[in-house]
Amino acid sequence: MIRHTVVFRLKHKESSAEEAKFLADAKILAAIPGVENFEQLRQVSPKNDYRFGFSMEFADQAAYSRYNDHPDHVAFVRDRWIPEVEAFLEIDYAPLS
Repeated sequence: MIRHTVVFRLKHKESSAEEAKFLADAKILAAIPGVENFEQLRQVSPKNDYRFGFSMEFADQAAYSRYNDHPDHVAFVRDRWIPEVEAFLEIDYAPLS
């Protein structure tokens, strides 16, 4: 199992229509085959300035690779993520044993 997580800050103004549209449109990622337990999260810690997080799981590396190469993921990254995300941190986890 691989848990793919990303925390990020958008270029859009907080609570703006653009912010809401980005988050709504990102739900397309949940429909990509192999994605399990997709969550959109609001970051609440005062220890950093990221505002949102996405988390999802994959059964194995092959499922994660198919997700990364899927046309919907590639298009979302190209058309929405790169132009609209100001900063992010991506972490992928696998269970220790």
